[in-house]
Amino acid sequence: MICIVSEIWPVEIKIRNAGGSLFIAFDNAAAGEISAELLRVESPSAEVKGHGPGQEQLVWGKKQVRITRAEPVGNYAVRLIFNDGHSTGIFTWTYLHKLMVEGSAIFSSYEKKLAAAHLGRD
Repeated sequence: MICIVSEIWPVEIKIRNAGGSLFIAFDNAAAGEISAELLRVESPSAEVKGHGPGQEQLVWGKKQVRITRAEPVGNYAVRLIFNDGHSTGIFTWTYLHKLMVEGSAIFSSYEKKLAAAHLGRD
């Protein structure tokens, strides 16, 4: 059996709330906002994710981070620029969709990791 996964495409992307969130709507009718903090701490960059399993870095103190700019990367992703200088994450449409759909669970896991490390969001 062959399973074909259809690609999802954004139909609208907007920086909202003075850079505090990213609104994204997809062609499959899914739409929602992702906080700048979640996007920053879950950036797909090597700085955050490392170069392989087990190399992830726990990013903290980003509660007030803002998105200052979004730049298209080909037709498959967007690079987000944050006011803390971070600009190396390339967010694919699939990854943004995941963050939008699973954002609450991902953020809850992040908060537990911060607590275990005695770190905070501020």
